[in-house]
Amino acid sequence: MTDGVSYFSYPTPLGKVTIAANGRAVVFLGFGDLELAGTRKATELTNRTASQIQEYLAGKRQAFSVPTAPQGTPFQRRVWDALAAIPYGQTRTAAQVAEMLGAPKSFRSVGAAVNRNPLPILVPSHRVSGSKGAAALAPLLELERSNAAESDGC
Repeated sequence: MTDGVSYFSYPTPLGKVTIAANGRAVVFLGFGDLELAGTRKATELTNRTASQIQEYLAGKRQAFSVPTAPQGTPFQRRVWDALAAIPYGQTRTAAQVAEMLGAPKSFRSVGAAVNRNPLPILVPSHRVSGSKGAAALAPLLELERSNAAESDGC
Protein backbone atom coordinates (compact mmCIF):
# COMPACT_ATOMS: atom_id res chain seq x y z
CA MET A 1 0.00 0.00 0.00
CA THR A 2 1.20 3.50 -0.69
CA ASP A 3 0.30 7.08 0.07
CA GLY A 4 -3.24 8.01 -0.84
CA VAL A 5 -4.64 4.61 0.11
CA SER A 6 -7.54 4.45 2.55
CA TYR A 7 -8.85 1.24 4.00
CA PHE A 8 -11.66 0.14 6.27
CA SER A 9 -12.97 -3.14 7.68
CA TYR A 10 -16.60 -4.16 7.23
CA PRO A 11 -18.65 -7.00 8.74
CA THR A 12 -20.01 -9.64 6.34
CA PRO A 13 -21.58 -13.08 6.78
CA LEU A 14 -18.08 -14.46 6.03
CA GLY A 15 -16.52 -12.38 8.81
CA LYS A 16 -14.80 -9.02 8.48
CA VAL A 17 -13.30 -7.94 5.17
CA THR A 18 -10.82 -5.13 4.81
CA ILE A 19 -11.10 -3.07 1.63
CA ALA A 20 -8.37 -0.68 0.48
CA ALA A 21 -8.77 1.91 -2.27
CA ASN A 22 -6.55 4.60 -3.74
CA GLY A 23 -9.38 7.04 -4.47
CA ARG A 24 -9.85 5.81 -8.03
CA ALA A 25 -10.04 2.04 -7.60
CA VAL A 26 -10.08 -0.80 -5.09
CA VAL A 27 -6.53 -2.14 -4.78
CA PHE A 28 -6.87 -4.79 -2.06
CA LEU A 29 -9.46 -6.92 -0.30
CA GLY A 30 -8.48 -9.16 2.59
CA PHE A 31 -10.26 -11.27 5.17
CA GLY A 32 -10.19 -10.08 8.77
CA ASP A 33 -9.83 -6.71 10.46
CA LEU A 34 -6.42 -5.95 8.98
CA GLU A 35 -3.96 -3.15 9.67
CA LEU A 36 -2.57 -1.87 6.37
CA ALA A 37 -0.28 0.93 5.26
CA GLY A 38 -2.38 3.99 4.54
CA THR A 39 -5.19 5.71 6.39
CA ARG A 40 -7.88 3.72 8.19
CA LYS A 41 -10.90 5.59 6.91
CA ALA A 42 -14.08 4.57 5.13
CA THR A 43 -14.50 6.27 1.77
CA GLU A 44 -17.31 6.42 -0.76
CA LEU A 45 -15.50 3.73 -2.78
CA THR A 46 -14.83 1.36 0.14
CA ASN A 47 -18.43 1.82 1.31
CA ARG A 48 -19.80 1.12 -2.19
CA THR A 49 -17.59 -1.96 -2.47
CA ALA A 50 -18.75 -3.27 0.91
CA SER A 51 -22.37 -2.67 -0.11
CA GLN A 52 -21.90 -4.60 -3.36
CA ILE A 53 -20.24 -7.47 -1.46
CA GLN A 54 -23.24 -7.59 0.90
CA GLU A 55 -25.59 -7.68 -2.11
CA TYR A 56 -23.51 -10.47 -3.67
CA LEU A 57 -23.55 -12.51 -0.45
CA ALA A 58 -27.32 -12.00 -0.20
CA GLY A 59 -27.74 -13.41 -3.72
CA LYS A 60 -28.81 -10.05 -5.17
CA ARG A 61 -25.72 -9.34 -7.29
CA GLN A 62 -23.71 -11.47 -9.74
CA ALA A 63 -21.11 -8.93 -10.89
CA PHE A 64 -19.33 -5.97 -9.34
CA SER A 65 -19.28 -2.48 -10.81
CA VAL A 66 -16.59 -0.89 -8.64
CA PRO A 67 -13.31 -0.01 -10.36
CA THR A 68 -10.40 -2.26 -9.43
CA ALA A 69 -6.65 -1.89 -9.88
CA PRO A 70 -4.89 -4.99 -8.55
CA GLN A 71 -1.13 -4.65 -8.33
CA GLY A 72 0.81 -7.46 -9.97
CA THR A 73 2.94 -8.46 -12.90
CA PRO A 74 1.51 -8.15 -16.40
CA PHE A 75 1.00 -11.94 -16.45
CA GLN A 76 -0.81 -11.90 -13.10
CA ARG A 77 -3.09 -9.11 -14.30
CA ARG A 78 -3.91 -11.13 -17.46
CA VAL A 79 -4.81 -14.10 -15.25
CA TRP A 80 -6.99 -11.95 -12.99
CA ASP A 81 -8.75 -10.50 -16.05
CA ALA A 82 -9.40 -14.07 -17.21
CA LEU A 83 -10.88 -14.95 -13.82
CA ALA A 84 -13.34 -12.10 -14.17
CA ALA A 85 -14.50 -13.67 -17.46
CA ILE A 86 -15.48 -16.97 -15.81
CA PRO A 87 -19.28 -16.94 -15.65
CA TYR A 88 -21.07 -16.69 -12.31
CA GLY A 89 -21.58 -20.13 -10.76
CA GLN A 90 -19.10 -21.88 -13.05
CA THR A 91 -15.56 -23.12 -12.47
CA ARG A 92 -12.44 -23.63 -14.52
CA THR A 93 -9.16 -25.39 -13.82
CA ALA A 94 -5.83 -23.58 -13.94
CA ALA A 95 -5.16 -25.48 -17.18
CA GLN A 96 -8.38 -24.14 -18.70
CA VAL A 97 -7.48 -20.58 -17.65
CA ALA A 98 -4.04 -21.08 -19.23
CA GLU A 99 -5.81 -22.16 -22.44
CA MET A 100 -8.00 -19.02 -22.25
CA LEU A 101 -4.78 -16.99 -22.16
CA GLY A 102 -3.34 -18.83 -25.16
CA ALA A 103 -0.54 -20.23 -22.98
CA PRO A 104 -1.56 -23.84 -22.29
CA LYS A 105 1.78 -24.83 -20.75
CA SER A 106 1.62 -22.05 -18.15
CA PHE A 107 -1.00 -23.68 -15.92
CA ARG A 108 1.35 -23.75 -12.89
CA SER A 109 2.04 -20.03 -13.29
CA VAL A 110 -1.70 -19.46 -13.65
CA GLY A 111 -2.27 -21.34 -10.39
CA ALA A 112 0.35 -19.20 -8.65
CA ALA A 113 -1.28 -16.00 -9.96
CA VAL A 114 -4.72 -17.18 -8.84
CA ASN A 115 -3.35 -17.78 -5.34
CA ARG A 116 -1.86 -14.26 -5.26
CA ASN A 117 -5.13 -12.54 -6.20
CA PRO A 118 -5.31 -9.36 -4.07
CA LEU A 119 -9.06 -8.95 -4.68
CA PRO A 120 -10.83 -12.19 -3.73
CA ILE A 121 -14.60 -12.06 -4.24
CA LEU A 122 -14.26 -9.08 -6.63
CA VAL A 123 -11.90 -11.07 -8.87
CA PRO A 124 -13.38 -14.56 -8.47
CA SER A 125 -10.42 -16.83 -7.70
CA HIS A 126 -12.94 -19.15 -6.01
CA ARG A 127 -14.08 -20.13 -9.52
CA VAL A 128 -10.74 -21.86 -10.22
CA SER A 129 -10.92 -25.40 -8.89
CA GLY A 130 -7.92 -26.57 -6.93
CA SER A 131 -6.81 -23.07 -5.94
CA LYS A 132 -6.35 -22.02 -2.32
CA GLY A 133 -9.06 -19.46 -2.91
CA ALA A 134 -11.49 -22.11 -4.11
CA ALA A 135 -11.08 -24.16 -0.94
CA ALA A 136 -11.25 -21.20 1.43
CA LEU A 137 -14.14 -19.56 -0.42
CA ALA A 138 -16.16 -22.67 -1.25
CA PRO A 139 -19.30 -21.08 0.27
CA LEU A 140 -19.15 -18.40 -2.44
CA LEU A 141 -19.24 -20.97 -5.22
CA GLU A 142 -22.08 -22.82 -3.45
CA LEU A 143 -23.99 -19.52 -3.22
CA GLU A 144 -23.41 -18.80 -6.91
CA ARG A 145 -24.48 -22.27 -8.00
CA SER A 146 -27.60 -22.10 -5.86
CA ASN A 147 -28.56 -18.68 -7.23
CA ALA A 148 -27.79 -19.72 -10.81
CA ALA A 149 -30.00 -22.81 -10.42
CA GLU A 150 -32.84 -20.69 -9.01
CA SER A 151 -32.66 -18.21 -11.90
CA ASP A 152 -32.57 -21.08 -14.43
CA GLY A 153 -35.72 -22.49 -12.87
CA CYS A 154 -37.70 -19.26 -13.28
